[in-house]
Amino acid sequence: MLIPVTDHLQISDADLEEFFTPASGPGGQNVNKVSTAVQLRFDLVGNTTLPGHVKARLARLAGKRLTLSGHILIESEEHRSQLRNREEAREKLFALIQEAAIIPKARRATKPTKGSKTRRLDAKSRRGDIKRMRQSKDY
Repeated sequence: MLIPVTDHLQISDADLEEFFTPASGPGGQNVNKVSTAVQLRFDLVGNTTLPGHVKARLARLAGKRLTLSGHILIESEEHRSQLRNREEAREKLFALIQEAAIIPKARRATKPTKGSKTRRLDAKSRRGDIKRMRQSKDY
C-alpha cells in the first residue's frame, strides 16, 4: 500500500517498520505494563518509490538518525498513547521527506557593485579620519 507524503511523492508501507518499547517518564503503573514508545524504521536504501535526488537529500538531512544499514530511525515517546506516538513518528518522517523534496535554490556568486565599493571605502576613510583627530599631537 502506498502512503502519500506530498502531491507527487509516495512511500510504500513495506518500507516502514515499527517497534514498540516501554516509554520512560510519566504514566504511573501504566508505564510498566504498556509499550507506548515507538521506534520507526524507514528503509531508505531499499526504497523504490522516491527519486534518487530526494533520497540523497533525505540521507543528508537525516544526519545521525541514518544507520549504517541505510535505515532512518525515528523515535517518539512523548505521549502516553501508543497510537499518538505512532502518528507523531510518522509525521516526523513525512516532514523530513517533504523537506528533502524541496529542490534548493542554486546560489549564484555575485560581485559587489562599484557604488557599494565606493561607499564602503568612503566610510572606512571617514572612520579613520575620526580616529586620527582623536589622537593627541603632544609628543
